[in-house]
Amino acid sequence: MKQFDVLILGAGASGLMCAAQIVAQSSLHVGLIDGNTQIGMKLRISGGGKCNITNTEVDASHYLGDEAFVQRVLDAFSRDDLLRFLAIHDLRPIIRKERYYFCPDSSEQIIRILRTLCAPCTMLLGRKCLHVTREEDQFVVVTDQGVYRAGNLVVATGAESYKSIGASAVGLEIAKSFGHAVKPFYPALVGMTLQSDQFWMKELSGISLPVRIRVGQKVLQEDLLFAHKGISGPAVLSASLYWHKGEMSIDFLPTVELNRLCGRDQKQISTVLPLPKRFVKAFLETIGVPDKPCGSLTLQERSRLEALQDYRFSPAGNFGFTKAEACRGGVDTSQIDPASMESLRQKGLYWIGEVLDVTGELGGYNFQWAFSSAVVCARNLRQNP
Repeated sequence: MKQFDVLILGAGASGLMCAAQIVAQSSLHVGLIDGNTQIGMKLRISGGGKCNITNTEVDASHYLGDEAFVQRVLDAFSRDDLLRFLAIHDLRPIIRKERYYFCPDSSEQIIRILRTLCAPCTMLLGRKCLHVTREEDQFVVVTDQGVYRAGNLVVATGAESYKSIGASAVGLEIAKSFGHAVKPFYPALVGMTLQSDQFWMKELSGISLPVRIRVGQKVLQEDLLFAHKGISGPAVLSASLYWHKGEMSIDFLPTVELNRLCGRDQKQISTVLPLPKRFVKAFLETIGVPDKPCGSLTLQERSRLEALQDYRFSPAGNFGFTKAEACRGGVDTSQIDPASMESLRQKGLYWIGEVLDVTGELGGYNFQWAFSSAVVCARNLRQNP
């Protein structure tokens, strides 16, 4: 039974950053346990292999979770702090679409930094965590390849998205065993399936266009992609984070004044609208308006056409865990100290990253959360070993 000062469950973004920050300024003996044989698996595959690390605008409004808790952690290690950290290690992310920070070449660039910084740590890879107990002021971690002990335990096990790389709900089982309240994981940042009334969208598979989506009080503006299963794309993925059931609304012309566009012009509707013709023809058919000269539209037809900017419908569901990029749900943050990420129920037990009930929108927010929560945790462990 091997002994450590700190054991970290999970060698993903949060676990690696936490380990790197601990060993950088302390002599604590740190071990990382992960079921995969390689570190940083989600970092490796995200963003098409280039890893969307963070965003130009980072604050709690882009997260589902306790706003005060989230903002306090983000303030402790901000986007600028993260960019400075990366620059020190010769990684300067590039901005895409004016707001997304990506590795310039590949995700291996950030993995290489974390791997190097974690060199003093003991990597216990290819080991599946079975359960955790507490014995005589020590955490006992039982894996399928041995038992390990530590005075401090950091749970960085992530959520259930990306099961193909070993994702599981083991973190929630550990939380419950120590008396923590949890919310079950549910797919988030995922495409949405459609009711039969919206099956016309399936015929548009492959078409992408900018939209504005409203879900409750949340408004998101990005691209929508029509897919074989339903709808996807950045706007839909972020909207899925906030949708539980009921209606959502899509504005297919977010930057256009429809009445001025379709005035008394004698051109066909499909010619006037700055949208793919396949989409326009399918939309007109579903609202019962013929493709005709704008000038000949009746008042009733003009009223129906307004649905282009407020198309309301209720999704049937989502594409599921296998297609989800993140999960909502996790360990209740009301039982976590945001100044340290330590459990308020069990001394020496810490929670970081996606295992917590905090989920960001699409666009680097979840990696920022992983890094921010990891740094907060590491600072406390260095100061209070």
